[in-house]
Amino acid sequence: MSLMIATCYFPVSASIPKNLRYVLAQMRKAKRLGAEVTHFPEACLSGYAGADFASYRGFDWGGLEVATQVVLREAKQLKQWVVLGSSHRLSGNHKPHNSCYIINPRGEIVDRYDKIFCAGDRSGKTGDLAHYTPGNHFTVFTIQGIRCGVLICHDFRYPELYREYKRRGVQLMFHSYHAGHLSPARFKKISDEVGRKFHSLNRATTLPGILMPATMQSMAANNYLWISCSNTSARRSCWPSFLVRPDGVITGRLRLHSTSLLLTKVNPNQKFYDSTVAWRDRAMEGVFHSGKLVNDLRSSRRDAL
Repeated sequence: MSLMIATCYFPVSASIPKNLRYVLAQMRKAKRLGAEVTHFPEACLSGYAGADFASYRGFDWGGLEVATQVVLREAKQLKQWVVLGSSHRLSGNHKPHNSCYIINPRGEIVDRYDKIFCAGDRSGKTGDLAHYTPGNHFTVFTIQGIRCGVLICHDFRYPELYREYKRRGVQLMFHSYHAGHLSPARFKKISDEVGRKFHSLNRATTLPGILMPATMQSMAANNYLWISCSNTSARRSCWPSFLVRPDGVITGRLRLHSTSLLLTKVNPNQKFYDSTVAWRDRAMEGVFHSGKLVNDLRSSRRDAL
């Protein structure tokens, strides 16, 4: 039981036709290279509100639907699974969802994940929440016997989400990001916030560049999961797409700002070091200790030697 994954990296923009050309090109390349599922970044078809374009005012929803139908037909033609980042329109004045469509090799949308934790404050007028309605469900599906789940970008800040997917038996996560398309001024500002004296101590100079890969390694190892991490390559991109295996080791990473895809063979039967295997289930059930407790006065007296 194994699965060949293509983790994509291209410069997502406000242009749906341009994004579509990249999506189709990478789907076809993935097929030529033997991939069975192609994993795309957050909002890769629609573009990302607040970063690639200012707002959804005047957005071309008809054009997005046509482009999505083209992707569905291509998935059917290639007989390929696709995890496609996009925007999902709601009714009336409701803001859209920030979503990933799960497309099967028959060209059918079999499920959709809507970003649960959209960034922003409680006013709902900042960050993602200025543009998007948060989702309320987990998305679990099976490809060739492998249970898969999906998260989007800021969801990475909430380890409870990974624990819940683990509880549901997920073995492989598709985590789509849009940590890029930053202006030089914005990139400098968030780099300065880290502090120049710390740049040489870290792999990157921005908090997204430092925290996102590190957290993915931690989530993979703590939950014993494979994680495919796709990102936009639009300058400035904070990090290139990569993949992490269940012991937290990054097995492949693309070159920064270089449009490409990463091919990885995932085999859930392959064994890796897992220091928490004996007690993870207990911790997930709310039993917060390993081994066997004892009834001992010297243990219970915590205010004495």
